[in-house]
This record gives sequence, structure tokens and C-alpha cells, in this order.
Amino acid sequence: MELEFDHDTDAKRYVVRKDGEMVSALDYALSPTAVSFTHTFTPPPHRGHGYAADLVAFAVDDVEKNTSLSIRPSCWYVGQWFDRHPERSGLLNR
Repeated sequence: MELEFDHDTDAKRYVVRKDGEMVSALDYALSPTAVSFTHTFTPPPHRGHGYAADLVAFAVDDVEKNTSLSIRPSCWYVGQWFDRHPERSGLLNR
């Protein structure tokens, strides 16, 4: 069970695959000062395994390491992820 994380900048999407199959995706939109995570999706057969949480963590890490943008959790799932990870809330206002 190998997970592969990818950032498709052309599609404005982060994806995680398990054994080559997409198990979760996170779409975003850019503004000059922020990245808005707009939609998280996990196909029903793959729900409940933590793939979306792992993908959001990967995307948040990517934004933190590679940009100076703040994060807007426009998607309810990403908002809940930040509620569960208050130590990362500084990214919401940078």
C-alpha cells in the first residue's frame, strides 16, 4: 500500500493515489495573496481511511514551504482540518 502525493499546478489540484488509483483530491483557487482550498473529494469506496486528511496536510505543507500565501479554507473539510490542527492556524493569516 504505497501512497503517492501529487500537485498538479495546471489543474489546480492536489491528488493522492494508492497503488496508482486516485483515492482523494483537493481543488484550489489562487488569488494574489491566498490559496483557497475549495473542494475535497474522496470516492465512497476510499472514505474512512484518512486519505483526505493526509492530502490536506500535504497541501498545507506545500503552501507553507513553497509560497508566502495565506490559506483560505473555503471547503468545510479543510476548515475542520484546521480546527483539529490549531498549531497550523498561523497559515490562515500570514
